[in-house]
Amino acid sequence: MFRAPKRTLGDLDADSAAKLIAAAADIALIVDGKGIIRDVAFGSEDLSAEGFGKWVGEPWIETVTIESRGKIEELLRGATSAKAPIEWRQVNHPSKRGDIPIRYSAIPIGGNGRFVAVGRDLRPVAALQQRLVDAQQSMEKEYARLRHAETRYRVLFQIASEPVLIVDANTLRLVDANPAATLLLNRNNKRIIGKAFLEIFNSESSKAIQAQMASIKATGRADEVKAQLVENKRECFVSASLFRQETSSHILVRLSPVVAGGVVPKPTSKVFSVVENLPEGFVVTDLDRRILTANPAFLELVQLANEEQVRGELIDRWIGRPGVDITALVANIREHGAVRNFATVLRGEYGAYESIEISAVSVPTGENPCFGFTIRNVGRNDIPKARSKSELPRSVEQLTELVGRVPLKELVRETTDVIEKLCIEAALKLTGDNRASAAEMLGLSRQSLYSKLRRFGISDIDDDLD
Repeated sequence: MFRAPKRTLGDLDADSAAKLIAAAADIALIVDGKGIIRDVAFGSEDLSAEGFGKWVGEPWIETVTIESRGKIEELLRGATSAKAPIEWRQVNHPSKRGDIPIRYSAIPIGGNGRFVAVGRDLRPVAALQQRLVDAQQSMEKEYARLRHAETRYRVLFQIASEPVLIVDANTLRLVDANPAATLLLNRNNKRIIGKAFLEIFNSESSKAIQAQMASIKATGRADEVKAQLVENKRECFVSASLFRQETSSHILVRLSPVVAGGVVPKPTSKVFSVVENLPEGFVVTDLDRRILTANPAFLELVQLANEEQVRGELIDRWIGRPGVDITALVANIREHGAVRNFATVLRGEYGAYESIEISAVSVPTGENPCFGFTIRNVGRNDIPKARSKSELPRSVEQLTELVGRVPLKELVRETTDVIEKLCIEAALKLTGDNRASAAEMLGLSRQSLYSKLRRFGISDIDDDLD
């Protein structure tokens, strides 16, 4: 409040005061001692368009919602005292587009009991608050997703029977190691973290590993290297993959111990048990897209009983729209090395039709280069069933959903049937269900119209055609 309004404002006339109030408020009401609105001014065109100008002559308390009337009574009581502190109350005005929140303060003017109610539109504030809530909810969902992903990563990392190391790509120092790796290196996890990665190999092997790391950082891929550990003199095959985490790059290193005869042992059952029991489909194919192995979840999706039925078959047989999706998917895998959340469809052996998302990775190194696919079901859509002559799609949207599911020839035929049916229904409606007039309007014979009515199931025709 001004410290010396009489001196600083001078003789402020009514017109100037009115302009000042209208400019300072979104809405201003002049209310008499009985609570009747005598005048209205708007500083916001939005409120003027809501029809609030019709309030003149109405009680102020009747312009608000029922739950806001108590607040109006408080403002009316406070306005009778010139010495009362300025208080604000939020009320809601009903409108065609919903309640409009306004924050009012009542200020007495003159000595005749009148006062001015200065209001501020709270809709912009409410919109900002809603955006803030939406942003917070979005962040919470993202944090939850990251926490779940971190949990899954830690579980798989810890139970993996294959020794795995995480190496900082810039410093080549160890960032993490799973229990299988610490067991192979005869060291606990605390002694490994921060250690130079090359120091776990002998001097001769370190040169080959260093060249492998340089190739990984330069091209994103490198061939498998045979190396000897310093700690226990054991030989192992070293394979590596580059990945990014936020702004830094890391290398995931897999150590496969060499057994007698130089054969790399097959990983033990723990990892395979996890893959076998995954609720999402998992498939490994060769570079020609022929299936090498698949887990039970994938077999369930494609409606087959055992792995032998899919082994050696092209994954195209079940995945993707014919001639479109799988080509684009494989091209992206070859170019980028990995693909996430690729939306497509899966066709079951006995008619099931699923909407799916695929995440895939390319493993181009080693003796058997391959592709790995994880397949997640994101929704079930029943494949179009064979329709009787009376069963037709009802809209263009339904027809476009059939693209990729049925041949073009059938789509064209069904489109023609839809148009014919719609035209016949329109003609019957225009003629008040007079079939003779409808046939004439359509340029058909009565017999031809009756035949089409039976075909489309529009009505049961038992009339004599003569």
